[in-house]
Amino acid sequence: MVYRILIILLLVFPLNLLAENRENFFSKEKMIEVKRISFPCKNPPVILVEKMMDSLNIPFHNIDNKNWKEYPYSPQASFRIAHSGKEIYLQYIVNEKYIRAFYSKDEGSAPYKDSCVEFFIIPGENDTIYYNLELNCIGVGTFAGGPNRKERTRFGSDVMSKIRRASSLGNEGFETKVGEFEWKITVALPVELFSLNQLSPLSGRQVKANFYKCGDDLPEKHYLSWNKIGTEKPDFHRPEFFGTLCFE
Repeated sequence: MVYRILIILLLVFPLNLLAENRENFFSKEKMIEVKRISFPCKNPPVILVEKMMDSLNIPFHNIDNKNWKEYPYSPQASFRIAHSGKEIYLQYIVNEKYIRAFYSKDEGSAPYKDSCVEFFIIPGENDTIYYNLELNCIGVGTFAGGPNRKERTRFGSDVMSKIRRASSLGNEGFETKVGEFEWKITVALPVELFSLNQLSPLSGRQVKANFYKCGDDLPEKHYLSWNKIGTEKPDFHRPEFFGTLCFE
């Protein structure tokens, strides 16, 4: 009887351990301390935002999780983030073999088909509303909010015009180019645009977010994330896999 119990324990324990390790692996989430910065003007020009982030040595974080083996291509992508209390500041730097900016205006655009970077965030407290900002490599894109993938409110030009953007590639659209390219985009996102829920000040709070790099219509599709995603197929609309931002 004793030997039988020991054998059962030896067989069951490793399986439980594997299951536990897998759960822990996917439950591990990254965390960033988001530094608060200030400016002498209300809506600082994007070039000033970039210089301020440089002067304060705001660190970059890699978007390097290849979550799905069917898409092995991995361009180099990183981002950094800061805030002023009234705005969130983002900067992405990307190195990739292909660039595409088919969409040259926000209206009707599908930036995820181009060389694209994305920012998803749940800014509210005790709710499920999350927002997604998706921009192609010339800063053209979409901003939407809602509780899930299907129930989304895509904001119009009245909102998009308030999101200040500047790209190192300019603002003229182009078809797919092949080579070795580095591009940079800097963004100022007003917190007031998170308008679908009652929003407390971000300062001093922890919120959930994730950062992505993709390109559905590029010669080599790719779907990279900052915080790891544990789904079978590419899906960025999964708040349960968001990491944590701690706003100073």
